[in-house]
Amino acid sequence: MTGYGKSESQLRGRKLICEVRSLNSKSMDISARLAPQLRARELDLRTVLTQRLERGKVDLAIYFQEEQTITAPAAINWPAAKEYARQYSECFGQDAPAEVMASILRMPDVIKVQDDNSDLSDDEWKAVLKAVNQALDAFVAFRTQEGAALQAMFTEKLDSIEQLLTQVEPFEKGRVAKIKERLEQNLAQLSAETQAQIDRNRLEQEMIYYLEKLDITEEKVRLTNHIKYFRETMAGDGSGVGKKLGFIAQEMGREINTLGSKSNQSEMQIIVVKMKDILEQIKEQVLNVL
Repeated sequence: MTGYGKSESQLRGRKLICEVRSLNSKSMDISARLAPQLRARELDLRTVLTQRLERGKVDLAIYFQEEQTITAPAAINWPAAKEYARQYSECFGQDAPAEVMASILRMPDVIKVQDDNSDLSDDEWKAVLKAVNQALDAFVAFRTQEGAALQAMFTEKLDSIEQLLTQVEPFEKGRVAKIKERLEQNLAQLSAETQAQIDRNRLEQEMIYYLEKLDITEEKVRLTNHIKYFRETMAGDGSGVGKKLGFIAQEMGREINTLGSKSNQSEMQIIVVKMKDILEQIKEQVLNVL
């Protein structure tokens, strides 16, 4: 949901800058910093952003950039200038000469800068809307480019998890045999009298139940299906894709955690830790998806 867009245009003889920035947020949160001429139009501008953007912490800034070659309109306050000239005549008994009049024009309140904060005309408002939409177009293009990069990153991370999942299989096949061997060795250490009292049928049933609880076939199948669904959702269109990807990533995390709890070999646990690390990277970036 992060993004940036900017546009520049001319209005009232000055450069008008429009900038739109966005950070991650679960809802639409708009902050507007506007030139004085646009404050009365803030509600209209918020409506435009809400229609174009779905959610995010959005910062809208519209301001004028003064140029050195352009000066603000000004007017002479003649009453103030005449009053300064009258005081000069009273003091020196003569009319103020040209050089004195030039100095009078630099006195306080003689030159007034005309107020440029008047309301916008319809044509000027249309020009502002055009600038805002141009900035939003650039903003959406930025997000589209970022989305393509995120999709490539997600694909790479999902491929890595699938590769790690295939690395579990060799340890899984030998794991059951090792567990049986260890249990038989422990039974062999019992006394002959104790072994004679053991119900072999019940023992076999308990061993089967124990080994079934350690079986990770279901977790592998579910994790594979979650990865497939993540890819399908990522390639789809529409709103709310980011939230859905977040839910799928949570389900992937549950299956990986179960794999870790059932794995009683250090090699398998190392693989599970690598999966968790990759999944956390996915979860962090999912927040950037709308």
